[in-house]
Amino acid sequence: MSKDIRIKKGLDLKLKGEAEKTVSEVTRSKVYAIKPSDFHGVTPKMVVKEGAKVKAGEVIFYSKNDEAVKFVSPVSGTIQEIKRGEKRVILEILIIADSQDDFVEHSKKNPKDLSGKEVKEHLLASGSWPFITQRPYDVMANSADTPKAIFVSGINSAPLAADLNVTLKGRQDALAAGFTALTKLTSGKVHVTVSPSADFMPKVDGVTVHKGQGVHPVGLVSTQIAKIDPINKGEKVWVVQIEDVATIGDLFLTGKLNQEKVIALAGTGFAKPSYVKVKAGAQISDIVAGNLKEGGYRIISGDVLTGDQKSKDGFLGFYHDMVTAIPEGDDYDFFGWNIPRPNKFSVYRANMFSFLTPNKKYDLNTNTNGEHRAFVLTGEYEKVFPLDIYPMQLMKAILVKDIDQMEALGIYEVAPEDFALTEYVCVSKQDHQRIIRQGLDVMIKEVG
Repeated sequence: MSKDIRIKKGLDLKLKGEAEKTVSEVTRSKVYAIKPSDFHGVTPKMVVKEGAKVKAGEVIFYSKNDEAVKFVSPVSGTIQEIKRGEKRVILEILIIADSQDDFVEHSKKNPKDLSGKEVKEHLLASGSWPFITQRPYDVMANSADTPKAIFVSGINSAPLAADLNVTLKGRQDALAAGFTALTKLTSGKVHVTVSPSADFMPKVDGVTVHKGQGVHPVGLVSTQIAKIDPINKGEKVWVVQIEDVATIGDLFLTGKLNQEKVIALAGTGFAKPSYVKVKAGAQISDIVAGNLKEGGYRIISGDVLTGDQKSKDGFLGFYHDMVTAIPEGDDYDFFGWNIPRPNKFSVYRANMFSFLTPNKKYDLNTNTNGEHRAFVLTGEYEKVFPLDIYPMQLMKAILVKDIDQMEALGIYEVAPEDFALTEYVCVSKQDHQRIIRQGLDVMIKEVG
């Protein structure tokens, strides 16, 4: 039975620079990258060497912890370099792309006619398994597990987030095939939550569609899981991004793993915020070429709350569906804490007037407007945190590595992204997402 989700606790950070609803092509990157760090907890074992020729969809490395999980090249080309860091940790694999892709061919399959085992084998063999992550712990799903349910968010509620009606336009057949495949992987339900304005979702047997409304983080999967089917200790659910469901569906329909997707270029750093078609792992310089304004702008792969800072020489993150460019906060206001600032946004009313104009959009920069200090009790975390969890108490339990308290306070229900808003409103300038990631890693090590 579907449920309507309405979120009031949260915060919509209204920024200027929303992407225009036009999709264009960008120059194909000369170099693409696969970064093992995009897949938290995965230790890679290389299959190819520098100088090797690879096809799009050919295996580059596999996970030492789960050898059935393979990671494949997004393009055809030549392995240029395997970059390593301290203790020979693999940082990224660079691939010089051919002018056109030559794909590894897989057989076309109708997921309706396959068993769960056959669907899983097809996803593992094709390199599609990295699209599936697991809760608790927000890590790659174990291929030997069977989840109690699978969750897909069909709402992008983050600041300047990509409009799914644009990125998924014309992909209903692929979505139908992808969702059908997912229904074979669980004995429970496949849940997808969409906004009332969504027009991309096909009707698929075995998929329960929920309507979600309200402020961010209504689009985050943890919020939807908590409202629909909460995780209890010992249970596992799987999570797939809806764009990746379409990619999985394309695999079944065409026999090729095509990692092309439509992403948003958003933020006031772009001359023309818009949508572009790119391949996973494309170089940032090619994605933003001719569109990035001159001056001091920070480039972010992902959204402003959870994305990764990138240089032009960097590469698009595997799970990211947008690139954001906002002003770099390298200037400071003299007595900024004491002088009224009508053009700045704040959840606090001490010297800001943003609460008087709730629909106004702002051109915010990366300044933290303060420095790191001890936790201060303000009560603001709970106003932007819709889960039935005490956020500060959980973070303090993590900092002292109190496993019993972490369990009691809901560590199994959260991911780092769920604490992006509490981090944003934190007057103590604590790195909440890093703290949560540390806590989850401790639980993986100690509890498993």
